Formats: sequence, C-alpha cells, structure tokens
Amino acid sequence: MALFIQIHPENPQQRLLNQAASTLRKGGIVVYPTDSCYAIGCHIGDKAASEKIRRIRQLDDKHDFTLMCSDLSEIGLYAKLNNPAFRLIKNVTPGSYTFILEATKEVPRRLLTPKRKTIGLRIPDNKIAKELVSALGEPIISTTLMLPGDEYPLTDPYDMRDILGNQVNMIIDGGYCGLEPTTVVDMLDEVPRVVREGLGDIRVFE
Repeated sequence: MALFIQIHPENPQQRLLNQAASTLRKGGIVVYPTDSCYAIGCHIGDKAASEKIRRIRQLDDKHDFTLMCSDLSEIGLYAKLNNPAFRLIKNVTPGSYTFILEATKEVPRRLLTPKRKTIGLRIPDNKIAKELVSALGEPIISTTLMLPGDEYPLTDPYDMRDILGNQVNMIIDGGYCGLEPTTVVDMLDEVPRVVREGLGDIRVFE
C-alpha cells in the first residue's frame, strides 16, 4: 500500500520532502501536487518506473512525459536554450507552462519525441513540487494524474489512495489542485507557438 503523507502547501516540511525524494531515488512512483493538476512521477533514470506509469495511465509510447524542474539552470542542462528563449522562460516561470525544447544529451533517449528529439520541461509555481525537485537534485519525469477513461484529473488525495494505493509508492496530500492543465508552448522556432491553451496566460506570447 502506498505511503500517504500530508505536506503543508505553504511551508513544506523538509523531512517529508527528503523522504519523498528518497522514494523517487529508490525507483518509487510518487503522486504529488503542482500549480495545475496533481502529477504522477518518477526518477529520470528509472526506465521501469516510467514504464509502470505508462501502464497505470494506459499511455502509448508516443505520449510525451514532462521534466519537472526546480529552476532555469536545470532547464538549461536538459534543453538547448538560445537567449530569446531563456529570457522569455525566465519572465513567465515559475508558472503553469510546459515548454517544448530541443533536448540535450542529458535526457534519456526513451523520453524524447522520436522525430524531433524534443522534451517538455516546466518549473511549477507550487512550493511542494519545486522543493521536492530540489530535494531530489534533478528533474522528475511527470505526467498529469488522469486515469484511463476519465475526463478530468484526480483532485482528491483520498480518492487517489483508494484507487492507486497498490500501484504507486507514495501519495503526497498537498491540498486541492485544479483541473486545468498547463499551457504548452513550442519554443523550437524563433516565434513561440502555443500548442495548447491551459492555465498559463497566453498573452505573453502574442
């Protein structure tokens, strides 16, 4: 059964964050809150855990995971950033945006979009998510916690425990999260292109 822990959304307890980070390092799957929806994630180097997440969500191999990062320097390690892209991302993060960028060699090949060798990255405006990534020391491979056949993501951690308690290793109750996903922005060309309008304000890209 998954370990169920409650972390304060404004003042996250470092002891519990360290415990969650340790679970990820050991190959565990963790459900955690973000600034948009709850996410399900694992360690970037753990192929078995990422494949288990695909099975839980019934995702095919074309589904793109997102790397949840703590800051811009981490994005710069895993994605190729030119100066305009750096400035734009700096201006809107942390926030509810996922940026599609060309990946560096630090990203495992199994996580790349096959044809374009791209990866989605984001810096969430959520203290638990950001400090969990910081405690881990590297990005968390993540995807929205939306189960097969559902129209909306799960929002109640107690429901998550009832439904996923035997399939994940830890569920972090960090309070209510919304239903709206991030705004996805393709940053591969000179002009950013909004691929999906979500929670993040698109006016900054117009």
